[in-house]
Amino acid sequence: MIPAVLIENLQKNYGSVEAVKNISFKVQPGEIFGLLGPNGAGKTTTIRCLCTLAKPNSGIIEVSGIDAISNPRGVRQKIGYIAQEVALDKVLTGRELLQLQAAIYHLKSDVAKARINHLIQLLKLEEYADKKTGTYSGGLRKRLDLAAGLLHQPEVLVLDEPSVGLDIESRFILWDFLRSLKESGTTVLITSHYLEEIDAIADRLAIIDGGKVIDTGTPNELKDKIGGDRVTLRIREFTPPEEAEKAQNLLKSLPFVNEAIINSAQGNSLNLIVIPQSNPLSKIEITLEEAELPIFSMAQSRPSLDDVYLAATGRTLMDAELAAVNSRDLKAEKKQQMKSS
Repeated sequence: MIPAVLIENLQKNYGSVEAVKNISFKVQPGEIFGLLGPNGAGKTTTIRCLCTLAKPNSGIIEVSGIDAISNPRGVRQKIGYIAQEVALDKVLTGRELLQLQAAIYHLKSDVAKARINHLIQLLKLEEYADKKTGTYSGGLRKRLDLAAGLLHQPEVLVLDEPSVGLDIESRFILWDFLRSLKESGTTVLITSHYLEEIDAIADRLAIIDGGKVIDTGTPNELKDKIGGDRVTLRIREFTPPEEAEKAQNLLKSLPFVNEAIINSAQGNSLNLIVIPQSNPLSKIEITLEEAELPIFSMAQSRPSLDDVYLAATGRTLMDAELAAVNSRDLKAEKKQQMKSS
């Protein structure tokens, strides 16, 4: 079977910055495939190369067997692209914007009218279709953007961080809609840094960090691979780093603890991987109390995608997000200092 999307050894540089170092994955026809990773991991750059909006330095990109580098026009006919930022003409109504989009795709007037009416109904836009888009909420803008991306009935729908800025209700509407697209045979490729989003809707996913693919598989396969239950605990507030390290070393010595990692975002928080057994929490509590490290809170759970990310990279997705934000702030500060001088 020819993959709906094939990416092999993709590399993309912006000057001296390696945005994508070596990314490979396949998306099969009719599945929802997720790219999970923090901001700055290389997800958007990968998507831009796939959608022929950026030219890679090296690698292979194919959509339904069509080479995106040598035949970008052929690829554009196969895909629909929903960017992270929604850009709509505020003076047009939703219907007028879809009519403009249909004209860009050179759809016949009767075909365009039928598809526009169908998508307006499908995305529950009947009440708003003839109102100017400048009056739309973020959720309505995203739904209209989806309709525009689906007008030419693409084989592959590519969405870059579609839930950013959406409220919970709009997010659930989006997820249900993407599931319905899958049932109708459309392949969906979605990037996200929301763990619950990828866990809820993706058939398979690739975890990306630092411009590389860390691991691929179904959500359950990736969770099963790391094994064991998760215990998240916090010792007393404002704990000195040496006490957190003492707790970490004590817990690592317990026979049922496979791993103990200090959460760098919260110095008094630890993430444990434990062998499932009758009552690990009581044994952890006793161990820390004997060391005069009282517990503020503790919870046990089955592995999550964040645990998968933690096991693969040594940090949580939240830690990675904070690191990316701090890096951007530092670069902006240095740039401002250079301008001032």
